[in-house]
Amino acid sequence: MQCFENSGAFASLDRDAFKFQHKLLGHPALSLENLAQVLPALPKERVMYSMRKLQNGDDFESTFAKRPAEQGIEATIEQIRTSDSYIMVSGPEVHPSFAPLHRELMADVESVMRAQGVGDHAVDPQLYLFIASPGSVTPFHIDRYSTFLMQFRGSKTVTVFPQWDERVVSRPHTEAYMAYANTRLPWSEDRNAFGTPYEFSPGEALHIPFAAGHHVRNGTGDVSISMSIIFNTDESVRWRHALAFNHRARKVLGRVGMQPAPVAVHPWRDSIKSGAFSLASRLKRTAA
Repeated sequence: MQCFENSGAFASLDRDAFKFQHKLLGHPALSLENLAQVLPALPKERVMYSMRKLQNGDDFESTFAKRPAEQGIEATIEQIRTSDSYIMVSGPEVHPSFAPLHRELMADVESVMRAQGVGDHAVDPQLYLFIASPGSVTPFHIDRYSTFLMQFRGSKTVTVFPQWDERVVSRPHTEAYMAYANTRLPWSEDRNAFGTPYEFSPGEALHIPFAAGHHVRNGTGDVSISMSIIFNTDESVRWRHALAFNHRARKVLGRVGMQPAPVAVHPWRDSIKSGAFSLASRLKRTAA
């Protein structure tokens, strides 16, 4: 593989979190100097940032819905070593300096998928870039995709929670999140007892399974630069659609004291729910 070191841990894809090594240290696209040129050139909707210190319990998604009015991205990058700033870039591969890197990472992801028998092609693969001040926090959240996260500068602690653990995120909250009905998840510090902290430094990579809760605290010694490639497999697409189906069905079944069966227990049931959700979504679009 061009970007990832081979690891037997890949057998746990979308089941458990695991660390491995990446080969991209020193890549010119990820230097702070290149990023200072690339980020202002990207479409504005792809570059999201916050100028306040985030903490667990914050709504991670809505934090970036509004841009800080008092400062532009150029000044944010310039001051990031000393300010409580957090920059998140969606799809930097649209810039020529990132396009080859995206292709190489996608090839490695699909190689891992084929080896694990979960498909030949990644669904909607995309890069996300994160640049954060020392000591900054990525609040607790879950994702609607699988993630390989790579560290390039600075250090961080990534705490990952077991997939589908209802002590951390209840089924109704997971379903609502996947259906985009609610993106703020309940949080209390006692949940940390169920997570596994991974100390993370340049050259290391971490797999975060689909829908596995996680939060991040950057080290205090330097600016953190990390990048993830996110993607879905055919299986995680079924999970995602089945969870959204459950969110809708829960309202109806609750009227008669029932609740939908959990996702990721019986693949045949997930397939039926996923198919029903996809059909209903297509009919809704057609009617509109």
